[in-house]
Amino acid sequence: MVTDGWTESSLTLRGNEIPVRTGHIGVGDLQFYTENPRLYSIVCLGDEEPSQNYIQKKLSAMEHVKQLVQSIRANGGLTDPLIVRDGDLVVLEGNSRLAAYRILAENDPIKWGKVKCTLLPKNINDSLVFALLGEYHIIGKKDWAPYEQAGYLYRRFKNHGVDPAIMADEMGLSKRMVGHLIEIYSFMVEHGDDAVDRWSYYAEFLSHHSIKNARRQFPQLDKIFVKKVKSGEIPKAVDVREKFTNICEVGGKTLKSFLTEEADFDRCADRAIARGADNEWYKRLRKFHEQFSEQGIVEIFSDMDESLRKKCQFELKKIRHIVDLLSSKIG
Repeated sequence: MVTDGWTESSLTLRGNEIPVRTGHIGVGDLQFYTENPRLYSIVCLGDEEPSQNYIQKKLSAMEHVKQLVQSIRANGGLTDPLIVRDGDLVVLEGNSRLAAYRILAENDPIKWGKVKCTLLPKNINDSLVFALLGEYHIIGKKDWAPYEQAGYLYRRFKNHGVDPAIMADEMGLSKRMVGHLIEIYSFMVEHGDDAVDRWSYYAEFLSHHSIKNARRQFPQLDKIFVKKVKSGEIPKAVDVREKFTNICEVGGKTLKSFLTEEADFDRCADRAIARGADNEWYKRLRKFHEQFSEQGIVEIFSDMDESLRKKCQFELKKIRHIVDLLSSKIG
């Protein structure tokens, strides 16, 4: 159906049929959506709301927006319309494409002055908006970086009170994964680090059993670790998994040297290796221990069907026998 040049249809979202209209709107009338996770990670200024001009300037300098300009120009327009909220004309989905269109419109306002948009109702609630973004970027294209995905989940949980179990069901993720992503993002917020390229450091830091044990024993570890990550003393995220876990595992004077900063990260890592942390059989045992110490492991086995559960019980009995034998020989 077409009304005044607009096509009317509907969009299914979380079991709701949302009426929408699709047509063209002037690029100067549209507003960037600062709560969009990608935009949030790019232009967040703390408590200060970034201006529309500031957002345009930041996006215009980004390589993916420059590529979009070329793609849109070559295609003669958009393949998918922007998703816009009626009333305030905030672009809920497609902010980078809006920035690209505005760049094109600067040189040719007649050809690029209007952009194809799908209008959602102006009274659509925030929960449905966030669900829509999740459909696009976590279930669908999955083009948000892990930091951006986690920021989306964190704000739905923190600001909108959505249970992680509900988000997990919506997106086909495990509740454990949703909770872990929120935990990492919360850690970064708590320690004042919003650098997207440092996400992997904290993901590793909060994933390993040996580090978790060290954090429980030494509450000051978090602050010291963040300091060393920010300063570049820990050069790569992979070093957290391959070196810092060794430091935490051997503990003792090696870990205390890290905590007191008596020795730098590389020196502490070398000391951990000297104490046998790189032994292949030791690493295998540690990995086995970490895997079977994961949160929710009991529920995973409990949810198995009975025949598979019995097979696992049989294997566990064999493992117990081997462990008892080894313990008696090397104890």
